Amino acid sequence: MSASPDSPSKKWLMRQFWRLQQSQAVISLLFWATTLTLLIYARLEHRWQAGDEYYGIPTSYVVMMILYVGVFVFVLFIGWLYDKIFQFWKEHQNVVLERNPWATYQLTPRDAMIVGYLSKLIRAQNQDDERIQKECDWVDKWVSATAELEVFDRMVKELDVILGEPVPELHFLPEGTVSRVRKRMENKEDEL
Repeated sequence: MSASPDSPSKKWLMRQFWRLQQSQAVISLLFWATTLTLLIYARLEHRWQAGDEYYGIPTSYVVMMILYVGVFVFVLFIGWLYDKIFQFWKEHQNVVLERNPWATYQLTPRDAMIVGYLSKLIRAQNQDDERIQKECDWVDKWVSATAELEVFDRMVKELDVILGEPVPELHFLPEGTVSRVRKRMENKEDEL
């Protein structure tokens, strides 16, 4: 049996993963600045004497601090260029959207239910309009295609458990669709 969507262990684990992702940018900036400062400093340290000081602070410390701040500002500048000048993030979002079938041509089960109910309402309100009836036929085919996806199977299985009663035969789907989904899930479980 799969873990419920409210599984405390899954939620805790995903929260920790999210925290790691969020802190990654700050930590990587600090590591970049530190690493590059030490790499550059190793090439420059022979240029001054061991006892040199600048306002009472050893010159090597001053140079390392300047390098650190310089690298830090340079990395932030690259981020600013990425955001304000090149605006790559906009194109990145376009690519993400184009590659996501659920944002382009597929319907999630929830979306399929909403669109299915809307189609039925529009069909009932415009019974004399042949063009709208044809559009509703097309939308009904689109919604029905969702019921053939594995994500719809999972929705039925999980909602049966969560709500404590079986998902009813949804009237906007072809007759017997939910029953076929349950049969398909039983066959998959028997194969395992």
